[in-house]
Amino acid sequence: MEAKLIQRLEAAVARLETLSAGGISERGLPEIGVDVASDPSILAFDDLMAEYAARVSAAAEKIGGQVLDVTKLVLDAFSVQKKLLIEIKQTQKPDMAGLVEFLKPLNEVILKVNAMTEGRRSDFFNHLKGAGDSLSALAWIAYTGKDCGMSMPIAHVEESWQMAEFYNNKVLVEYRNKDQNHVEWAKALKELYLPGLRDYVKSHYPLGPVWSASGKKASSAPPKAPPPGAPAPPPPPPASLFSSEPSQPSSSQPKQGMSAVFQEISSGNVSSGLKKVTADMKTKNRADRTGVVSASEKETRSSSSSFSKAGPPKLELQMGRKWAVENQIGRKNLVIDDCDAKQSVYIYGCKDSVLQIQGKVNNITIDKCTKMGVVFKDVVAACEVVNCNGVEVQCQGSAPTISVDNTSGCQLYLSKDSLGASITTAKSSEINVLVPTGPDDDWGEHSLPQQYIHAFKDGQFETTPVSHSGA
Repeated sequence: MEAKLIQRLEAAVARLETLSAGGISERGLPEIGVDVASDPSILAFDDLMAEYAARVSAAAEKIGGQVLDVTKLVLDAFSVQKKLLIEIKQTQKPDMAGLVEFLKPLNEVILKVNAMTEGRRSDFFNHLKGAGDSLSALAWIAYTGKDCGMSMPIAHVEESWQMAEFYNNKVLVEYRNKDQNHVEWAKALKELYLPGLRDYVKSHYPLGPVWSASGKKASSAPPKAPPPGAPAPPPPPPASLFSSEPSQPSSSQPKQGMSAVFQEISSGNVSSGLKKVTADMKTKNRADRTGVVSASEKETRSSSSSFSKAGPPKLELQMGRKWAVENQIGRKNLVIDDCDAKQSVYIYGCKDSVLQIQGKVNNITIDKCTKMGVVFKDVVAACEVVNCNGVEVQCQGSAPTISVDNTSGCQLYLSKDSLGASITTAKSSEINVLVPTGPDDDWGEHSLPQQYIHAFKDGQFETTPVSHSGA
């Protein structure tokens, strides 16, 4: 152990001597002191990389292609975080704008990974998406206190991995009997975060990074003014992982729908915005209205009615008791985090989206959804899947009852705490239940029967599922 420590110190000193030739570090900051490079938390980060990152890299080397490319970016992000941790020990705590600029190198790597999931869907989409979602765990370094809008660092790492695990489990299931290199990669990626990064944060930064009280000040990049005659800048891109504006919880959004109507009625000023209808505005007096409906008008009415049936996307808490998630299409990052055991969640008309429910709720209903993924922790009453096609549901806690009705294609992932759940199916097909098995908690897949034999015996019918035997 002592020889290993001495070897690392010598490597650190050699690197410092190289950097001192230029007088600056890789980010253009003053050179790192030996006391910082030999800090126990920095050496522990090296141990984290040596123990867990090396295993992910070795598995990716065997696979190659996009899996290797995204793995290199993941390890680059961890390397950038180590550099930031070193700089934090020499930098005073910045304001929010300064923090965004300080974390920019890490955010740039994360955006590169996210860009790999865009465009045409890759054969390794689940690998790319799992790796990309996992990198949000590195945002624990942005925790500045209980009022910053983030969970505590340890909880943030665990919660961030939960979303990535949805895609990581798909890799395990898909390649379980095809290619063990992919299975090894998925397991190694999980261990990099749980227990790897989580235990590191727990041991060294349970309350967040510790900034220097007497170090240099973090600089904020001033906005650059466009040159004279230059065109207007494009609109700002979507908020990045480290946005300077705190995220607004869904429960604090302005009132919509009937709540807004009742508020208007209670104000006593209901008719203030109404216009008076004159005689020439009435339908019977309008010359441009006839009893003949043109073909173009039929098409217009048809298209407008189809739009009204779909409705606008919605993610809101109604009357304080029911979460409504409706008409979400192509949204992979839907989250409900401010919920309790008295509230229910109703998911309707969503397609190609993923919803994560962080906390215990009373009931979950998934209705008329296609290619929808739902990840939840605990449910008090039941989780119901109705009129759906190709959905995936993962229970990470407990669920007493799960029912599937009139659904084609449903994957249920159960945790150890939910193995006692009662599963009811009706008018459904292609239902598979995956449960953790073995010492490594590998997923064991079980298909629920959809064909039955009814035989009349002893004055009553006896029903048994059809068993298929192959050569």
